[in-house]
Amino acid sequence: MRLPRPRGLRGQLLLLLLGSLVLTHLASIALFFDERRLAVRAALGEELAGRAANVVFLIEASPPDLHEGILQAAGSPFVRFSIEAEPAVAEAGTRRARLIARQIERLLGEDRARDVRVRIDRLEDRTGPKGPSARARGAEHRHDDRDDWRERRSPRRMGPPAHGLTVAIGLEETRWLNVETVFSRPPVQWAWPSVVSLWLMALAILLVVWFAVRSIARPMRALARAADRFGRGGEAVPVPLEGPSEVRVVTEAFNTMQERIGRFVRERTEMLAALGHDLRSPLTAMRLRAELIDDEETRDRLTASIEEMQTMVEATLAYARGVADHEAMATVDLAEIVRDVADEVAAGGGTVEIDATGPTEASVRPTALKRALRNVVENAVRYGGSAAVRLERDGGDVVLVVEDEGPGIEESALERVFEPFTRLESSRSRETGGTGLGLAIARTIVRAHGGEITLANRPEGGLRATLRLPTGVR
Repeated sequence: MRLPRPRGLRGQLLLLLLGSLVLTHLASIALFFDERRLAVRAALGEELAGRAANVVFLIEASPPDLHEGILQAAGSPFVRFSIEAEPAVAEAGTRRARLIARQIERLLGEDRARDVRVRIDRLEDRTGPKGPSARARGAEHRHDDRDDWRERRSPRRMGPPAHGLTVAIGLEETRWLNVETVFSRPPVQWAWPSVVSLWLMALAILLVVWFAVRSIARPMRALARAADRFGRGGEAVPVPLEGPSEVRVVTEAFNTMQERIGRFVRERTEMLAALGHDLRSPLTAMRLRAELIDDEETRDRLTASIEEMQTMVEATLAYARGVADHEAMATVDLAEIVRDVADEVAAGGGTVEIDATGPTEASVRPTALKRALRNVVENAVRYGGSAAVRLERDGGDVVLVVEDEGPGIEESALERVFEPFTRLESSRSRETGGTGLGLAIARTIVRAHGGEITLANRPEGGLRATLRLPTGVR
């Protein structure tokens, strides 16, 4: 099962830092604990080596009748000394055992070669629940009470598994000094001051990171809201310069960008509107002069051309208004807009079916969106005879689907029809083909809302126009 991952920058950084702190401190505790364990084991080995060497010196320097007293005085509840005819260790054991053996040899001096054997093993390996092993039944265990003594002295019931350290040192007259002891790994001892300091340090770091990320996230959220507002055609409002220097640089660049884009759009739109407006005067003059022509056929042809030009100018002005429209955003029910457009088109003789049940609120420019939807529905009625409008929700978006039963258009022209003054109708009549600006105006308005409009041929015939808009409702 995957754990949920924080989506925000603040949560991810806090989780990353907290995880890093915990892992590093756990690793350091493990390392220091193992170092302490090794130090304790080394100290035990050195202490036993020194005591064994001293006992050897005392045994060799004292008469035999004092040997038993020396052994008892040197022993302890967890260390036992004995002089026997056989060594308790058949041969040297691990590398650590050989190091202890060499240490004892150095303590005994180099004037005489001595046979020193050391073995370190787990107590359970010798006196486990299944009984003594074959090795324990060998020559190393000549005394019947040795395993019982080790079992009684074992501290394993109170902590980690016990270990046994056995030393055999060769004496004169083929005798052996056998030394046995049991010990366990040091138990875990939590250093509470270190643990408390760990959590205090983690808390301090998390608080610092929390406020640091907050100072970054707040201006970034403001920048994101401004970008969304500007992308949906909103007014270019400068974003306040806040946060670290890097965030300030990004914010300043965004403010400059939206100011330049806004100025560019305004200049082009004003130029287009001015051009369309200035054409009205000569067109009016041409219409008046055409009325003075005596030839009726020539007058009618000239008047028709002037009317065509007038229609194109009006369409150009409408397109410019669609680009430069600064209508305020308002939260409205799109179902009402769909019904209003259907009533207007039906009043002009078109047939429109509606599937828009229930309120569907969205933050839009009502007049501009109504103009875009009207253009698309009128296109469907003009070329398909009728239109079917469907309104539906898709996650955080609202989708308007307009379908007709006309002939459709070629796949290669599905995108080209959105270009201004593009007409697929073969005749030059404005009555049947329009001006070629209807879909261009619709796309401009929809994109100004942060949405998109696409066309597709229906498998059963006809064309489908899909207008997708963000609701913009928070």
